[in-house]
Amino acid sequence: MANSSLIGTWVRRFLLEHVIGDRNLSINTQASYRDTLVLLLPFAADLAHLTVDKLLTDHLASATIRLFLQHLEEQRKCCVATRNQRLAAIHALARFIASKSPEHISWTTDVCSVQFKKTSKPSMCYLEKSEMDALLNAPDRSSMQGCRDYAVLLFLYNTGARANEVAQLKIGDVALGQFSSVKIIGKGNKTRHCPLWPVTTGVLESLIGTRQSSERVFLNQRKEPITRFGINSLVKRYAARAALKCVSIGAKQVSPHSVRHTCAVHLLRAGVDINTIRAWLGHVSLDTTHVYAEVDLEMKARALAHCEISTREPEKNWQKDTELMSFLKAL
Repeated sequence: MANSSLIGTWVRRFLLEHVIGDRNLSINTQASYRDTLVLLLPFAADLAHLTVDKLLTDHLASATIRLFLQHLEEQRKCCVATRNQRLAAIHALARFIASKSPEHISWTTDVCSVQFKKTSKPSMCYLEKSEMDALLNAPDRSSMQGCRDYAVLLFLYNTGARANEVAQLKIGDVALGQFSSVKIIGKGNKTRHCPLWPVTTGVLESLIGTRQSSERVFLNQRKEPITRFGINSLVKRYAARAALKCVSIGAKQVSPHSVRHTCAVHLLRAGVDINTIRAWLGHVSLDTTHVYAEVDLEMKARALAHCEISTREPEKNWQKDTELMSFLKAL
């Protein structure tokens, strides 16, 4: 058995040499590639009735990849976007192997023949002002956990930060004072600064207290840094509670990203220019930010009102034209 055919050897080189060494991909991308292989290799080993360390590259043929993708959608209930993301990681592994081992080019061609599945872009979910107020009022602020949860929700709404950005936020990144702001490290280690409302400043001051600047701002009940999964669970829990008083929330799939969309739409309605919103949210391109202008029905309704055609005006003009023609004939 040739070592060059063992998939385990290539997986290690792919993750260390290519993903980290050559490409220096973000931590989230590294985790995504790793998680894909954690799911794929045991699945392929079960099909081949082997242990993972005995798997060959030939065991990851296109037929196996298609069965794995079907397993993701049907058994694990993954959406098409997740399915395509896993497939992209598999393609990246196959191309890496082919670049280092020409004898595997035919195998790579077979693996890369598995196509991405087309999917419609999901509609953007954001909250109206009354719905956002109901979400912010959902935590019981008489308890320490309720105060922490309120601070998380308010910070998400104020900054439009992603869940992972909030989870990674350190006390040293927050500048509290007359003009409070926060430094957020987003995708691709890009840094942006967002101003904080006075109410957000007061809540964060109470939450941070005298803790060290190297500590995380938001902690869980065990006094450990909260994770993005914890933030997602937190938002969904209070969305369900808020839906008891604001029924319209129940029809929406509220998540931390929904609050991010809400921040952008509300900034747009307040008259903030689109380029400022792009910098606020950390978008690379304006095309991404323009989506919010397209989905906001309230702004479309106001634009339609400005363009509304009055039925009386043409009658007046027609009457004036008739009078003018009669005057000209009389001459």
